[in-house]
Amino acid sequence: MELELEQLNPKACKTYMFGNEGRRVVIVDPVLDEVDTYMHLLEDRKLDLEAILETHTHADHISGAAALQDRTGAELFMHENAPATCLGSENRFGDGDILELAGVDVEVIYTPGHTRDSVSFLLPGMLLSGDALFLDEGGAGRDDLPGGDAGAHYETLNKFLKLDDSLVVYPAHDYRERLPSSLAIQKDSNPHLKKAMGSKEEFIDYITNLKLGPADWMKDVLKANYACALEPGDVWIPADQSSCEVKGTLNLGTNEQIVESMTVRELKARMELNDEMLLLDVREPFEINGALGKIDGIKNIPITQLTSKLNDLMHFKDKPVVSICKIGGRSFTAGQILKQEGFKQVYYLEGGMIAWNNAHAS
Repeated sequence: MELELEQLNPKACKTYMFGNEGRRVVIVDPVLDEVDTYMHLLEDRKLDLEAILETHTHADHISGAAALQDRTGAELFMHENAPATCLGSENRFGDGDILELAGVDVEVIYTPGHTRDSVSFLLPGMLLSGDALFLDEGGAGRDDLPGGDAGAHYETLNKFLKLDDSLVVYPAHDYRERLPSSLAIQKDSNPHLKKAMGSKEEFIDYITNLKLGPADWMKDVLKANYACALEPGDVWIPADQSSCEVKGTLNLGTNEQIVESMTVRELKARMELNDEMLLLDVREPFEINGALGKIDGIKNIPITQLTSKLNDLMHFKDKPVVSICKIGGRSFTAGQILKQEGFKQVYYLEGGMIAWNNAHAS
């Protein structure tokens, strides 16, 4: 009997079921809202759920693992770093462990970066990558959530780069109806994997310039998953948000906004004319006070706080706004946010503070 893998969810969160031995099966990354559906499927097909695996502690939905365990008696397994309170030491695995489940040898690969407890599962011909690797332009899970670490994610992606190119990648999320494809294809199409082929410093800089910071509601979801919630309770989760992808907390349509660049020379000329405009630096405060310094007269709102502080900027809605960061990544995203909110004259400083300082040094 050949290994069979099936994706069970109709939405962005992906739940997989696999087995290779009669009626015994394993479910990976169940979603609480779909537990009744899983139960009906198991009953209709007369399947025996042997185990439940989690690739990591989720921040965008309540896990169905504890509820599924409660209703079936199946064992739940997670990484040894998982904060879930319902896990005993005997149900925690580590890097390189081989789990013999439902007739399948499942190899555990520790793949931190998105979270401290992230793992991927290597099955024959398949890589269940969790949020450590998404498909195509989706990149991978964000590293700006609690426990995220861009440097660790770099090491994780380099583990993937050493795996067999023929492995088919099955991620824990997909928001654009992308189809699973080989690791070889992902090496050509996935920006995170391509960036991981360079230096760690370059990769960290790439991630830093993409981050937005977690949405407040995600903290409540994490708490519920730490506590192995059996019911949704009072946790509110917005529908149809690509929350775990980079830029995932942006409003729909923001990613499509076009923002014009402004060169350092153009900005200096506008400043010399005393044009009334807002210079908005979206770096973190420690960066403002760091080696790159700041431009006189700037207003500092970190990109992580911009969406919640838009009201402070409304008197500039019809005036020029120039967003600034280290090299241009975060400032471009800030410009997209402002454009989506109706700001009329939005630019980002091409090359950021590095270009500004280089121009002053020459």
